[in-house]
Amino acid sequence: MSLSYSRRRVLALPAVALLAAACGAPVAPLSAAPAVGGPWAAPRGVPAGMGSPAADGVFPREVTHFGGTTQIPAAPRRVVVISTGQLDGLLALGVLPVGAARGDDAVLVPPYLATAFPQQAAGLVALADLGLRTAPNLEAIAKAAPDLILANKAGVEDLAPQLARIAPTVLTQGTGVNWKQDLLLVAHALGSAQHAQQLLDTFNADAAAVGTRTGTATTVSFLRITAGRIRVFGVPSFTGSIAQDAGLPRPSTQTFGATSQDISREELAKADGGHVFYGVQGGASDVLTSDVWKRMGAVAAGRATAVDDDVWYLNAGPVAARLVLDGLAATLG
Repeated sequence: MSLSYSRRRVLALPAVALLAAACGAPVAPLSAAPAVGGPWAAPRGVPAGMGSPAADGVFPREVTHFGGTTQIPAAPRRVVVISTGQLDGLLALGVLPVGAARGDDAVLVPPYLATAFPQQAAGLVALADLGLRTAPNLEAIAKAAPDLILANKAGVEDLAPQLARIAPTVLTQGTGVNWKQDLLLVAHALGSAQHAQQLLDTFNADAAAVGTRTGTATTVSFLRITAGRIRVFGVPSFTGSIAQDAGLPRPSTQTFGATSQDISREELAKADGGHVFYGVQGGASDVLTSDVWKRMGAVAAGRATAVDDDVWYLNAGPVAARLVLDGLAATLG
């Protein structure tokens, strides 16, 4: 499977087969989401009682979500997105929002999305900047005149009443491991749940095929290095759940029940594995020149792969997920 990405692979085609952080102290071994096979770390459906009973394309509709129940009177035409993964998800569903928020020290449109959707270049450049995901600019949101606001409960729950006074607002759960259910919930608000389900069914089948093709003899490790912080990611994380979808085993040190664990430079051995996929952000590359890094088994054996930090560790949507899956497939053979 190629590392290259095209919109055709993300968007469903009806005529063909469709294809944070826990820190410091150790946590209990994972029991609800084993490293390989189900039950799945990433929920594969909308939580019971959520979503909309209306058929796709039918409006008005009532959507129950993580912030309550919202009436959406007509098919949304001016959507704004505030939280992680939502720009990714909307573009995958064929919707160009009119505004978006950005992560700390991040650009408004992640480069991987600009690359994946060149046909949307003009619209992406014109997106209204709604401020930081953690502190969205309410005036900028109102000025964008949205008819639907999408945000994650994690991070903006306190602002939900103010957002709802601007436009109908739907809250997804947030955190990377919930990307599938959150995509479905967004699609319920847009009246395109079948499209989203088609995308996910294709992804799940492709992930299983990757595991069958690459085998399960090699464990995979996920590591993120930023200025002053080093984290290993567990099964219930964005990248960890994709590895589980593919049936790829994890090192015993990474089957904990949290999104990630902070480690010190001296504890880098906890990030070792059959193959290490690491992202680096900011001025943190000195870790990669340290003796502790060089002594890691995967590093010494040439089985440590640098990955796009924006895709693997900062965003959580179907486009990023496909890139992660392609990266795993290409690297593991």
